[in-house]
Amino acid sequence: MAAARPLVIVQSLEGDMATDATPTVALPDVMKASIRPDIASAIPSLVMARGHKIETVPEMPLVVSDSAEGVEKTSAALKVLKQIGAYTDSEKAKDNQAIRPGKGKARNRRYISRKGPLIVYLTEGAKLVKAFRNIPGVEVVNVERLNLLKLAPGRHLGRFVIWTKSAFEKLDSIYGTFEKGSEKKNAYVLPRAKMVNADLARIINSDEVQSVVRPIKKEVKRAPMKKNPLKNLNTMLRLNPYAKTARRMSLLAEAQRVKAKKEKLDKKRKPVTKEEAIAIKAAGKAWHQTMISDSDYTEFENFSKWLGVSQ
Repeated sequence: MAAARPLVIVQSLEGDMATDATPTVALPDVMKASIRPDIASAIPSLVMARGHKIETVPEMPLVVSDSAEGVEKTSAALKVLKQIGAYTDSEKAKDNQAIRPGKGKARNRRYISRKGPLIVYLTEGAKLVKAFRNIPGVEVVNVERLNLLKLAPGRHLGRFVIWTKSAFEKLDSIYGTFEKGSEKKNAYVLPRAKMVNADLARIINSDEVQSVVRPIKKEVKRAPMKKNPLKNLNTMLRLNPYAKTARRMSLLAEAQRVKAKKEKLDKKRKPVTKEEAIAIKAAGKAWHQTMISDSDYTEFENFSKWLGVSQ
């Protein structure tokens, strides 16, 4: 991993004083911490996966000398980008400028473009801010005002970041190290990895671990399937031996009920003989005559006179 190197070479710019020794700077501890977007800017594979053109960049993370903060003209800023191999990425952002789809065109954000390099500096009010602001896709931010929107725009890690030497050295005081806390942030501690060696399979298969673990259980004891006694007769008989007798008695009672009902219906549906029909008809006529005789009222005339009604 690129973030595991202890030293980073500082790229000299045109006009810097030549020295025999190659200028280097120590890699900040924030670049070695886990779960930090700053680390993604130091890993070439993540930076290239985000779409940045860094084939001509000499090293990642890319650190340049502090003379870059004194650049005043945009033409000089373009020369700096060409010298460190970042000009291709800025041209990519310029060529991918397009009109925004939707209603955003009428809300003062008509054009959209790809993100280019992010230049991080230290000195407040540095001249490079005005020099780089006219280059499409290039953004400039102070190291003390770094935020997630700059380092991972669109929630995608791997922003191509160009650090000045002083800004790169300032990271240890801003975020702290593994030995001391941060000087700028209150009670801030760098996230640490839970495991020093991430090769978990190698740790498990090591002789030290395998010598103390229990052997593999080859006998598989499966839990028996529980059967429902209301649906399984054998299970019910084990729980209640009288269930078989009760079932037999209920079946016999049901058969008797069915037989009695059938006999009753057959009796009702039996055809009537001629003699029975004559007897039924005679009984009906006798009942009708009885009703007529019962309805005769002998005192009707006296009752009508008492009411004062004439027929």
